[in-house]
Amino acid sequence: MRAAEESLNRRSADQDTSADAELAWDSPVPRAPDTRVDSERVLPTRTDPLVREASSVVGGPVGAHAVIGRSRHLTPLRVLFALALCGLMLGWFGKASCLQQIPVADSAAGAGASMRLDWDDQRQFTNLCYSDVISLYGAERLNIGALPYRDYWFQEDSDGETIKRYMEYPVLTGMFMYGAAQLSRGWVWATENWGVPGALDVVLFFTIVALGLTLFWLVTIWATALTARTRMWTVWLAALSPLVFVHAFTNFDAIATAAVALSLLAWSRERPWLAGICIGLGAAAKLYPALLLVVLGALCLRSGRVREFGATAAAAAAAWLLVNLPILIPYPTGWWEFFRFNADRSADADTIYRILADSLGFTWNIHHLNALSVGLTVLVLVAVAGIGVGAPRRPRVAQLAFLAVAGFLLVNKVWSPQYSLWLVPLAVLAIPHTRLLLTWMTLDALIWIPRMSLFLDAERRWLPDQWFTVAVVVRGLMVILLCAVVVWQIWHPGDDLVRRGNDGRRYDDPAGGVLDAAPDRMRISLGRNRSRDPEQSPPERVAVAGT
Repeated sequence: MRAAEESLNRRSADQDTSADAELAWDSPVPRAPDTRVDSERVLPTRTDPLVREASSVVGGPVGAHAVIGRSRHLTPLRVLFALALCGLMLGWFGKASCLQQIPVADSAAGAGASMRLDWDDQRQFTNLCYSDVISLYGAERLNIGALPYRDYWFQEDSDGETIKRYMEYPVLTGMFMYGAAQLSRGWVWATENWGVPGALDVVLFFTIVALGLTLFWLVTIWATALTARTRMWTVWLAALSPLVFVHAFTNFDAIATAAVALSLLAWSRERPWLAGICIGLGAAAKLYPALLLVVLGALCLRSGRVREFGATAAAAAAAWLLVNLPILIPYPTGWWEFFRFNADRSADADTIYRILADSLGFTWNIHHLNALSVGLTVLVLVAVAGIGVGAPRRPRVAQLAFLAVAGFLLVNKVWSPQYSLWLVPLAVLAIPHTRLLLTWMTLDALIWIPRMSLFLDAERRWLPDQWFTVAVVVRGLMVILLCAVVVWQIWHPGDDLVRRGNDGRRYDDPAGGVLDAAPDRMRISLGRNRSRDPEQSPPERVAVAGT
């Protein structure tokens, strides 16, 4: 019997060896030593109907037996970077028309010895290429080397009064502008002394700023993709967003989007202090990143993670002070200009306040307008915090962050067109619905056309003003619809695709960090707890996906 067993074992081993040899003979290359497969990554060609249809151009959805996560070159991050660069390239060409130079006759020498920008016949509006970056180079006196917050100039306000003006942007943005201006002046010097190819100083300034904003937006894409984890591919919506085509280089908002994306990534990796530093730096560029503190505060209060929130808030305050104090102490008046300018600013044409004033035929009292805008902002933030604390199941960080920023934009008295960029990375993380997001982004980007028409002379204006009003209302309704979808999925977590994994697995929050799968310590009941429905399995922590 023992001899028979040994014979059977030898035969089995010979068969296994033969099978391995046959497999090795059939394979064009040796088997990889690393046989791991990323089974958790959500594949959009299988789960997203729009992407599935689009994939037919390249052969259809990924195969059922495809090995996922083993590509050495075409990794998701590299593909996303390539897509983002394509979107930024389109954004650059959209502004390039405003960089055209034409010679101007020198009245003294009688020769075309100098150049100027070709903004004749309102070219910056008719060509839809207007950018604040170009206008602010001269408006903020950067062309003469003025130091922001220290140097000032006099200007007439809307009432005809002469006022002293300083740099109107927060410190981090203002100093970024100053650094780019100094580099452009250095470039001009190198052109004059070393023969380096050059252009007008304002064109060089825009070019340097655009390169910097490109890096900030790539950081936004990188951090958002890593925060999305198993749904990394969905960030293509941010990389190829129509809003990027139009507004990537309209202003300096990519600095703040990068800070917000980095703060969410740091929080998701359980680095509260690093998240706080990024929030503080973002608030030093634009104030809206500070809204994340309200979001994290509500969620940490609910989960009993007060210590982690305290570290985040303290780090945010320290980072903000570290950037602002060097300007605030020596130049307090110049530092305060940002707040003074926004307090005295009337309702923007893109806001509901201006639409109401124009429709009803009245003019806002600036003090009443400020009180209403601030009051509604406080109500929005209280409502967001209430949702965070009282929802049946703890909302995801990205969901609540989107609600906070979108609500702030809806009730704020200023909604510059490029502000919509703030929502793009948050929307991709919060709302897993491609068609809905693309519809909103496209409509929002198209507002630029009637917006530019407002600045044209009457004989050049291609659209009535009412078109712009309708576009703003439609954009507002679309953002409200997005908020409604988020709130619905907060109250019905079973409908939230982000919480669904492959093979029926349930996840809690990819960006949750210390909150991911954490139990509630305090909750104010605002509705039936659908997260305890028997058909829903307990949530799992999301593993870090490969890049």
